[in-house]
Amino acid sequence: MHRRLQRHGTALLAGLTALTLSLALCSCTAGQGGGDALPSGTTAPKLTAIDINPHDRARLRQGGTLNLAIAQFSRQWSPIHADGSESSTVMVSKPLLPTFFRSDAAGTQTPNPAYLQEAHAELRDGRQVVTWTLNPKAHWSDGTPITWRDIEANWRALNGKDPAYKASSSTGFELVSAVERGKDDYQAVMTFDRPFSEWQSMFNSAGNAPLLPASRVSTPELFNSSYLDGFPVSAGPFKVEQLDRATQTVTLVADPSWWGDKPVLDRIVFHAMLPDAMPAAFAQGRIDLVNNGPDVAGYQVIRNTKGAVVRRAGGPDFRQLTLNARTPALSDATVRQAVFQAINRDVVIRADLNGLDWPAVPLNNHLLVTNQNGYRDNSLGLARYDPAEAARKLDAAGWKLDGDVRKKDGRELNLRMVVPAGVTPAQSEAANATAMLKDVGIKVTTVTAPANEFFDRYVNRDDFDIAAYSLIGTPFPASGNRANFVQSGGTNHVGAGSPAVDAALDRAAAAADAGTASEAINQADGELWKVAGVLPLYQRPQLYGARADLANIGAQGLSDIVWENVGFVK
Repeated sequence: MHRRLQRHGTALLAGLTALTLSLALCSCTAGQGGGDALPSGTTAPKLTAIDINPHDRARLRQGGTLNLAIAQFSRQWSPIHADGSESSTVMVSKPLLPTFFRSDAAGTQTPNPAYLQEAHAELRDGRQVVTWTLNPKAHWSDGTPITWRDIEANWRALNGKDPAYKASSSTGFELVSAVERGKDDYQAVMTFDRPFSEWQSMFNSAGNAPLLPASRVSTPELFNSSYLDGFPVSAGPFKVEQLDRATQTVTLVADPSWWGDKPVLDRIVFHAMLPDAMPAAFAQGRIDLVNNGPDVAGYQVIRNTKGAVVRRAGGPDFRQLTLNARTPALSDATVRQAVFQAINRDVVIRADLNGLDWPAVPLNNHLLVTNQNGYRDNSLGLARYDPAEAARKLDAAGWKLDGDVRKKDGRELNLRMVVPAGVTPAQSEAANATAMLKDVGIKVTTVTAPANEFFDRYVNRDDFDIAAYSLIGTPFPASGNRANFVQSGGTNHVGAGSPAVDAALDRAAAAADAGTASEAINQADGELWKVAGVLPLYQRPQLYGARADLANIGAQGLSDIVWENVGFVK
């Protein structure tokens, strides 16, 4: 999504679905479609891991308000609900809900002491058992202690056994056979049916899977409705002061009952606005940090704003086009593969990234980005621009050229491409795709959706043929991406997959070592190219404009924001 509409990785990358709207792992063949060849992923420059202006809390001034921009004012504010895994919703929820681990710039996980004293995995009678020992000081905003019962309730809601729970992802939770009380109410013992190597992605900020209170998720009705148009219960350094749909703002205030380090800031205010309006709001001083992504005009505004700096990092996020296999025209994988090969990604990427000081390198993997260990090109030629081969595939699928447009059984091959309003890269992608697909006899009709409706009205309701947005990743390439690509459950907006993809992702999640996991991840990626549902474009720039005195937040890369430590330098 430029993003700034995006879908999140829920272990999203909304696996990758926790999806900014831009609306938010070679041999490289992407340059063979004409023009100058782009560098391969193996020669791409290593990107900065993190850029957040780090400062000790003692060097920050106490108090103040941080103004941030989001692309969507949501209806569903639960980030573990299928309709709540959009990036704006996830961002608002992170200072409010418990997450048991924190990720550093390298993706290493350490327990978050505010909620978790200790967690470890062991084998008991040949089965994996994870013991979670909670901080007894932790409690919900209604005064209820956070206990093993909350972990149990979240597992029951997220394990996929009852489809009435509209969960964004079941990854990991579907492998659990039991959650039981440990030595006391502050310890949960979780038994797995089969090994899950990425168990730290559960209840994890980086995995976009926070803990919600049992009182609000214990039944499908509660799970689906408790956080509609409100945020009734929280447990973080901040709490909700006001959700104002009229002004499209969400105001958080420091929670005086918070038991951890006192937040440096007094308030955080999220302002929903069109993504292409965010740089101007930043230049005018109305927001303090802007997630610019691949917006060239916005980048220039940021660079020319007095008292501002650009913060940049390479994270696990990528821009892509999603094809909806549920629609009749795209139900055939051969047709989807033809669409892939009819699009000259070199042209699309250069149009998006020109002027951003960011490498214009095609991404040829659905699960790993170019600077990530294990990355390789598994695209089987489908990443190569080849309109002649695309035409042959369309002929073979029965779509014959009739004048300028292909037809089958009297129907035109006319695809609706839905893009979010106010996202310049999405508009550019639609224009380029329309021209390229026309060359092979595919007609494209562009639908520009209001920002607040792009996911809720179109993507989440499968009302599109092609949709342009970004997938926002996590440090967990197997579990973090699973919900986006498995055949059933989660947030697979393609509506197609394969047993081979599911099996490879499961092997990766259960792998005993990094090499085995990497091989399984790449096997899954190769199968995803055959499915031809998501066309990767490029690793999405984490390009932020920030006030020069804003500390401990910015381009996070793989790291998490420690919200109680965010503030302004004295």
